[in-house]
Amino acid sequence: MPVLTASPTLGDLLKFELNASYTRETVTLKAGTSYPLGSVLGRITANGEYRLSPAAEVVGDEGAEVAVAVLLDAVDATDGVATGLIAARGPVILADAALVFDASVDQPAERTAKIVQLAAMGLVARDTV
Repeated sequence: MPVLTASPTLGDLLKFELNASYTRETVTLKAGTSYPLGSVLGRITANGEYRLSPAAEVVGDEGAEVAVAVLLDAVDATDGVATGLIAARGPVILADAALVFDASVDQPAERTAKIVQLAAMGLVARDTV
């Protein structure tokens, strides 16, 4: 019998949100990536596009190294820029296990730093939800 696997849903990620009209925004995502639900994003200073937040500054994508938002839907931007819905400000509680980090965020200290950056925006990640 085949094993069925369900994709993560918004309910797996978003555990509490005070007011969606206040906490959410529609933004432009940088081309070249398929962004999964729960992507931890940074904002590129030069053009205002969002991308997965890297562990350190990337030339050409300065500013994105600071995590400022979490993507609330999966978006395929491999063929060009796309729009996506983000949690941009809190109060919001997110499931820590549902967050998706850039491949460069591969150390526990880097992951913790991203979670602290999100908390500064009111986006609190909890591992007990």
